[in-house]
Amino acid sequence: MKKIINAVDDILAQSLAGFGAAHADLVKVSLDPKMVLRADAPVAGKVALISGGGSGHEPLHAGFVGKGMLDAACPGEVFTSPTPDQMAAAANATHGGAGVLFIVKNYSGDVMNFEMAAEIIDMETASVLTNDDVAVESSLHSQGRRGVAGTVLVEKIVGAAADRGADLAACKQLGDEVNATCGSMAVALTSCTVPAAGSPTFQIGDGEMELGVGIHGEPGRERVALMQADAIAENLVAAICQSIEPHRGEPVLVLVNGMGGTPLMELYLLYNAAAAQVRDRGLVIARSLVGNYCTSLEMAGASITLCRMDDERLALWDAPVHTAGLRWGV
Repeated sequence: MKKIINAVDDILAQSLAGFGAAHADLVKVSLDPKMVLRADAPVAGKVALISGGGSGHEPLHAGFVGKGMLDAACPGEVFTSPTPDQMAAAANATHGGAGVLFIVKNYSGDVMNFEMAAEIIDMETASVLTNDDVAVESSLHSQGRRGVAGTVLVEKIVGAAADRGADLAACKQLGDEVNATCGSMAVALTSCTVPAAGSPTFQIGDGEMELGVGIHGEPGRERVALMQADAIAENLVAAICQSIEPHRGEPVLVLVNGMGGTPLMELYLLYNAAAAQVRDRGLVIARSLVGNYCTSLEMAGASITLCRMDDERLALWDAPVHTAGLRWGV
């Protein structure tokens, strides 16, 4: 697999340097330790929101640092958890006196390292664990369900609440509630290639797809014959609704997320199919989002996320946001 790189060992540092240069009005980038900070951090009196994880999922998480979302993101090497020292440094750099909320995807390394960071910093902390992947209850990379594209919704909604002055306990409660009513599931048409490995993470035939794949290429529910978009949407929406149990007439947010290698033409086609499935179940599509938000390097495929909404969450979703990855209302 060909990559636009200089050297495997420098991919993350050089990518972060480029990200910082491209978005200098929004973020400050540190390469030692590696972290991306909101340009105006710390914000006095505001709960600081910090997330992070292995690189390769861009724009998650660095692309969501800025007004209305995260105060900092801690990037690890490709598909590798960041270290507690990175998280502690990010907390110290963004702490505005109202505590720190860690938003953590449910992968063993991420959970362990964020817990260690909370123990070594001298400030009030809380954590929201995202586990929106309904495909499998456990995998080699997680204990319980995996955190995937629904993490973006948690970061946006809780980020808006924090910017409005919500305290640490309220931010944590809101994050837990959004996560609990949010479900995601993905499908992969190809594998991805970790640069250091130089070969695809898994092999998949031209007439096959992986139903319920993880964002690191972890196996899903099953390897099946390639389906048309309508059938993919039917399978994913059915699995998500079985998990989050929305009520007829309830408003939902629909996110169709690309895995990195699928063109927008196909993502919008899949959204069309998903929207039909959602409406057939008597649900009201209150908000929608289509694009690449939680990727897996160059994997071809997509995920669908549904989140049950109410007036409060809709208002927080609509609140102004100004990041590299999301921008509206400003």
